[in-house]
Amino acid sequence: MNAKIAIQGIKGSFHHQVAQEYYDQNIEVDECLSFEELIDSLMSGKSDQAVMAIENSIAGPIIPNYALIDKNNLHIIGEHYLDIHQNFMALKGQKIEDILEVHSHPMALLQCMEFLKKYPDIKLVEDKDTAETARRIHQHQLKGIAAIASKTAAEMYDLEILAPEIQTINNNMTRFVIINKADNFVSKNEINRASIKFELDHKRGSLAAVLNVMSDCKLNLTKIQSLPKIETPWKYSFFVDVTFEKYEDYAKAKALLTIMAEYFKVLGEYKNTKP
Repeated sequence: MNAKIAIQGIKGSFHHQVAQEYYDQNIEVDECLSFEELIDSLMSGKSDQAVMAIENSIAGPIIPNYALIDKNNLHIIGEHYLDIHQNFMALKGQKIEDILEVHSHPMALLQCMEFLKKYPDIKLVEDKDTAETARRIHQHQLKGIAAIASKTAAEMYDLEILAPEIQTINNNMTRFVIINKADNFVSKNEINRASIKFELDHKRGSLAAVLNVMSDCKLNLTKIQSLPKIETPWKYSFFVDVTFEKYEDYAKAKALLTIMAEYFKVLGEYKNTKP
């Protein structure tokens, strides 16, 4: 029986592409139009694992997704990087000058702003998913409406690409994480990346002390992001990604941070696959 993987979006979306590349072509997917729905699919047992975008090289980290993983006590068990190629597409037989509105996911619109600025008369409409927008245009034969989505979505939903590769920066990469309800059992010899969360006492030098420990333990800090604790004003949680060469160095840092932090949690330990 094939594993069922929850994805944000529908077939033809970038999440779908990642699922196919990370697993294989024969997986089943549960199409979810929001990240909350994706989490529900995993928590309810409807899906076995899930693919979730976590940061983009242009738009930065998707912090609410870290919070969703944390809140539901899920585990990051892997990661996958995908080069994002955005395309401007519509029903066949139209020109860009015929387009009144372009619909897409807010992240996709943000990644293509330099191109879109050339057409100030085209209204930008935020939508839940890139591929779902392409499918809707096809299903309802919507003239004057364009989508920004992948080449696969254009082929799948019989749309014409009016402008290919419209992302502002060609080196546009999104990092996706693979999440699971249970932790994985990757060999410590293979683990060289971790996602952690901690909370610190609100006093001078507390964060600097933690960063010094990471440095002394030979950890490479690849991302740090703070998120306010809603229930405790002026208190913050820090979400941090680190890479390392030896698991022993990381284990030492983890032991020290457990003592130093008011709260410490591992969101995932897995293999670094950054190109």
